[in-house]
Amino acid sequence: MPVHDSLLKTTLGTVTLNNPFLLTLGPPTASGEQIRHAFRLGWAGAVTKTIVPDSMEIEDVSPRFAAWKGKDAGLLGFENIELLSKRSVLYWTGEIAALKAEFPDRFLIASIMASPDPEEWQELAGAMQDAGADAIELNVSCPHEMPERGVGAALGQHPGLVRELTRAVRGVVKVPLIVKLTPNVTDILPVAEAAVEGGADILAAINTVQCLMGIDLETLEPLPSVAGSSTYGGYSGPAVKPIGLRIVSQIARELPVPVMGIGGISRWQDAAEYIAAGASAVQVCTAVMWDGAGIVRDMNAGLAGYLAEKHLAGPDALRGRALPHIGAHAALSREISRCAVAEFPDKCTSCGHCVVACRDGGYHAISLVERQVVIDRSRCDGCSLCSHLCPEGVIAMQVRPQGNRR
Repeated sequence: MPVHDSLLKTTLGTVTLNNPFLLTLGPPTASGEQIRHAFRLGWAGAVTKTIVPDSMEIEDVSPRFAAWKGKDAGLLGFENIELLSKRSVLYWTGEIAALKAEFPDRFLIASIMASPDPEEWQELAGAMQDAGADAIELNVSCPHEMPERGVGAALGQHPGLVRELTRAVRGVVKVPLIVKLTPNVTDILPVAEAAVEGGADILAAINTVQCLMGIDLETLEPLPSVAGSSTYGGYSGPAVKPIGLRIVSQIARELPVPVMGIGGISRWQDAAEYIAAGASAVQVCTAVMWDGAGIVRDMNAGLAGYLAEKHLAGPDALRGRALPHIGAHAALSREISRCAVAEFPDKCTSCGHCVVACRDGGYHAISLVERQVVIDRSRCDGCSLCSHLCPEGVIAMQVRPQGNRR
């Protein structure tokens, strides 16, 4: 057993996890064999690809993925228009029972979706509970195709419908009930509150962000192009992490229920940020699709090392540590001001990026003199734009001496 195992024990409400890492619903959990593979590698749990009644027709298109690639950073954002599980209810009840027999210490969550009729959700939830699922997750947040059928985000964007559906399923299951929330709303709190009022034990946030990945400028076809046409899809990957962090922190600050953080998690650092923002555990999908389920090994090792370095007893001790530092803009300090300094001038390549950025997007405080960066503190307003854009890390932000705000 790895040394870090004991340091990563995590509580998720009344549940104890081996570590805070779970696979979220999607292609990596489309079959029992994929989940077995992930469990062998060290994932603490998994959410099945969303299970639907056999009467709900599921037929995918091809292709159904598109990606946003940075010049040097590789994949940054990912869009999918893939639908829910094409496997039968009988398949999943059999696989859930088998997986729990093989991996009794892993947290296996059955994700479900049905028609707007609550009785269909109740029947499906009961079947998954009877098969041995440790928890039921209500997918009321899928942003593509399902809303056209009146489910997915079409339900999750309306607090009253979320409350009604959650209450209906709560009435027939005893295992923990999870509601997966959509970010495609103006304010997450009314929906989150409705789920809790309906009986949700845990909230999961976020599902993918509705998007249109791009347009092929040669063909003028939207991406992914399916015989020349496309639709709005679900956006995931590193680019959505700031949205997920915002929503998880908002829920954690206001509601007394555990939250599972989802969105843009590809490294242990991402998971640590979510936990510090109030998450009790995290779910990962897109990073596994890109780099394989084996990434959990580095995630576990990295998080354990960080916790040890910070003298924290485990993820529970990290949870919510950042929340006291998140507040209203009006409450932010105006007493301490910073200014830009050329902290590492020897690294400067005289590219001029900072000069142009400060001239056209800042306060015209930077110039190049004899191929060296010169910063006029009397002009610098401390916005920090230059420090983010400098490709060599030459510029840093330092506290401005008291009494010299300009």
